[in-house]
Parts: sequence; structure tokens; C-alpha cells
Amino acid sequence: MRSRQYGPDLTPPWKRQRPAPEVPAEPDLVVEEAATGFCGAVVRCEKTAEGFTVTLEDRFGKRRVFPMSPRGFLLEGRVVTLVRPTAPAAPTAPRRPGLTASGSIAVPGARARVARESRIYVEGRHDAELVERVWGDDLRIEGVVVEYLEGVDDLPAVVAEFAPGPGRRLGVLVDHLVPGSKEQRIADRVGGDGVLVVGHPYIDIWQAVKPSSVSIPGWPEVPRGESWKEGVCRRLGWPVDTPAAWRRILASVHSYRDLDPALLGRVEELIDFVTEPG
Repeated sequence: MRSRQYGPDLTPPWKRQRPAPEVPAEPDLVVEEAATGFCGAVVRCEKTAEGFTVTLEDRFGKRRVFPMSPRGFLLEGRVVTLVRPTAPAAPTAPRRPGLTASGSIAVPGARARVARESRIYVEGRHDAELVERVWGDDLRIEGVVVEYLEGVDDLPAVVAEFAPGPGRRLGVLVDHLVPGSKEQRIADRVGGDGVLVVGHPYIDIWQAVKPSSVSIPGWPEVPRGESWKEGVCRRLGWPVDTPAAWRRILASVHSYRDLDPALLGRVEELIDFVTEPG
């Protein structure tokens, strides 16, 4: 008679290896490959002839490709199984029929327009992802590409290389554009026909998301000299993992209603500028 305690393989329940939790290999997720100890952020997932692989990039920029094998990675010291990330879920916040996330009139079935020569530049990846989340439908209809700069220190050289001119406009969104700031001094060096530089007052684009949308009482004050994003995580009681914190913030944005008006007006101004006829 078979024992109900041990099962068909006669292995005691307390000795059976529990399956590792599955974690989507989202971009910027930091994990350690268990066999080699290589630690890095997820760059991409790919399907190969041997199965699915994940590419990790360490803090020195070195990249390595690993198979997405069961129990093959460590996340915060825990053994996990990386799996392919699922497609982004559609916004769940109620939206009036016929409107995009930015509040403009939707055009069902419309194809993306061929990209214009004009561009919108933003400071960083998070800025670009937030603009895409809210204005993505509008940008595709208008044929406007948004690129990120990795900071504005080299903005004058970037503008010179872009070479604005007739039919080739450049709009730039700058973080912390307030009187007397470094960003304002850099922006003052860039101007002329075909270029528009606007900005918001926040230290980082995170602050453009309304605290109520993220379910926090407010964005905390972080003293100068301390990493702002890490300081925010500490004061909110979140793990000090800025990529994970950003995913949490971005997931809370479903439409323009989740953003501060100071950002809304600036992005709309840039879109109008680069799409203005002539």
C-alpha cells in the first residue's frame, strides 16, 4: 500500500526541493547568476535555438548572456527562476471612450506616421518612458520621435550636431530648470530658430507623478549630497533599488491625470513646436 506521506518517489515532504519563485526578467532588474556569481542588470531577453537567454550588464558596462534555466539566479539573496516578461498591461484606470492617455481624441486604427526630421530630446530614460506612457499615441500619429540624452551637460554640442533648420526642429525637456541652476545656464547657451528648450522645476522626473497616484503622502525632502533617488526610497520605506522603484512609479501612471500640470504643459508645448507647419 502506497504511503500518503511520502508519495510515489518515497521522498519525505521536508526534503523535497521547493520550486523557486518565477520572476519576470524586466529591464533593469538586478540579479546574480548563481553558477558564476556575475551580477548585473537585465538588458534584454531573447529566444535562441537552445532556448531563452537573458543578457546582464554589470556596473562596468560588461555584458554576458546566460540561459534562463530554473533556479539559475539570485535576487536579493533568494534563488529565483527568471521568466520572460509579459507584455505591458493596458491601462486600468477609467478613461473616457475615444480619448488617449493624454486626453486627446483617439484615432482608432490609424497607422503610425513616418517619423519627422524634428525630434524631442529629454534628459534620461525615465523621462522618455513617462512621455511614451502618456503621449505615445499622439507621438505616433504625429510622427515624432523622443530620444534621451543621459543628461544635459553636452546639450550645446548635441544641438549643434542636430543642426536645426527649416522642417527640422528640436524640442528639449530639461529637469530642474529653475533660475540660477546649472540646467538654466546650459539652456541659456542654446537658442535660435528651430530650437525650443523648456523644463520643469523638479529635481527628477519622478516628482512629476502625483503622490496620490503612487499612494504616498508626498515626495520627501532629500538633503544635498545624498543620492536623491536612493534617499527617496529610504524615506518612503522602499527597498533601495531605484530601477524597481521606477517600475512601481511608472505602473501607477495611467493617464495625464496622474501627472502634475507643470509637466503636462511643457510636453504639450514641445509637441506643438516640433509639429508646427513650416
